[in-house]
Amino acid sequence: MRFIDTHTHFYDERLLPDADAAVQRALDAGVEKMIQADVDGGERDLMWEIGRKYPGILFQMAGLYPGSVKEDWRNELDLVRDAALHRPVVAIGEVGLDYHEGLEFAKEQKEVLRLQLELASELDLPVNIHLRDAVEDFLGVLKDCRGLQLRGNLHCFSASYELYEQANRYADLSVGIGGVATFKNSRLPETLKRIPMEKILLETDAPYLAPTPLRGTRNESANIPLIAAKIAEVKGLGLEEVAAQTTANAEKLFRI
Repeated sequence: MRFIDTHTHFYDERLLPDADAAVQRALDAGVEKMIQADVDGGERDLMWEIGRKYPGILFQMAGLYPGSVKEDWRNELDLVRDAALHRPVVAIGEVGLDYHEGLEFAKEQKEVLRLQLELASELDLPVNIHLRDAVEDFLGVLKDCRGLQLRGNLHCFSASYELYEQANRYADLSVGIGGVATFKNSRLPETLKRIPMEKILLETDAPYLAPTPLRGTRNESANIPLIAAKIAEVKGLGLEEVAAQTTANAEKLFRI
């Protein structure tokens, strides 16, 4: 079976000390391709350093994470554009809105999201979207950008089917399913029953959100089969079918 992890962070300080071993563990588990999500200029070089070691296995995005939007956001966006134009990125991401820590830069986050959606459209790249505690503003920005013919995915999806449906009125968006689907009290399995397999991607968001029974430990791309197994259970499908469909979905969306 072949799997793809569509969102991971090998350059994170929790994974960096043994990133090479983590890549090998993923390969041993059948995870043949992994996509690193970008955060900001402070960590981008580390991401590329690791990615260059594994051509055809590790792929990179370019983007400014909403939690990294500060006073210097214009300079950061210039760096994102430069990376997207001059490096082989497969998506603009992770981008989006996150009001969980407060609203100090809410206005700036919305502007940064809009500009990065325009960049994705300009370069014909998918968008990898991070959304937390900002649904209405996100849908507002997406509606304003509905003419851009955007495609991409809602990373770390754990919201309602209604949000999935609303977002897809304005863009062609899949959902990235990770460890949350395996949590004991998660409502995500019920939502997944309504989302077509053709719109589902696998992801870990490693080193965060390890799936059950590893919850609370450091997450790795090698755990992707546990997430796939949960989707298979929810959908009443074989693991092989989930692996094949989600891999095909990822290869088509990210052109990898």
